Amino acid sequence: MASARRGGGRRRAAHHEVEHENEERWLLTYADMITLLMVLFIVLFAISSINTSKLEQLSKSLAEAISGKIVQGGPSIQESGATERTERSVPEPPIPAIQPVIRNESSTSGKGDTAQVHSAAQREEEDFRKLKEQIDRYAREHGIEDKLQTTIARRGLVIRLLTDRVLFDSGQAELQPESTQLLTALARLLVSEVRHPILVEGHTDSRPINSARFPTNWELSTARATQVVRFFIRHQVNPRRLQAAGAAAQRPLASNSHDRGRSRNRRVEIVLVRLNT
Repeated sequence: MASARRGGGRRRAAHHEVEHENEERWLLTYADMITLLMVLFIVLFAISSINTSKLEQLSKSLAEAISGKIVQGGPSIQESGATERTERSVPEPPIPAIQPVIRNESSTSGKGDTAQVHSAAQREEEDFRKLKEQIDRYAREHGIEDKLQTTIARRGLVIRLLTDRVLFDSGQAELQPESTQLLTALARLLVSEVRHPILVEGHTDSRPINSARFPTNWELSTARATQVVRFFIRHQVNPRRLQAAGAAAQRPLASNSHDRGRSRNRRVEIVLVRLNT
């Protein structure tokens, strides 16, 4: 019985201890609530002490960012009401409004450009006529009208020099002493006229040539043009304006069936290339 009493006493003591622990648990909940309230009051106090000027700046920046003003052209994040979206009119595309003006300006510009080109072509033609008159006068004064001729062609002012007894011996490409005075006068003219490119072309008759230096008329005609170009360079004509070309017998002025025609075909042509057509 004593054992039974001791066992019963232990169970009552354990039960009493369990009940004691359950009664003290509410203190933990109470302490948690008090802690949360304290934190809440601290947060409220901190909010009440905020810098109002900085808060206003932050609010303004956020409002601008949301309205799309910071990044121009960017979509607005802030949603607008249905009425506001309806009242906003879609802007007219700028291109249709500008197109008529551009067309008118282009049309006017085109007319102006055409007029300017036409005026420049007229001035160029007048310059060619004046140069032609000077060269023709020189040919008359020196009695070489049959050796020095000029013509205004579509490609420009053509100064034609027949080579026989003026520039070269037959089948040769060395300038003769008699050519110095004539080529010097032409060089002075080319130096004073600085606008146009100068093309020097060599031409021959159709009789074949087969020498160690000139296997064909192509080499002969090119060498003659090159000799004239080198003479002009020595007399201060700008090398950048000069070109040399050989045409052999491909562009005859007369028939190659007789001596007179062949003599006319053996020539050097100095072309002031036309700039305005």
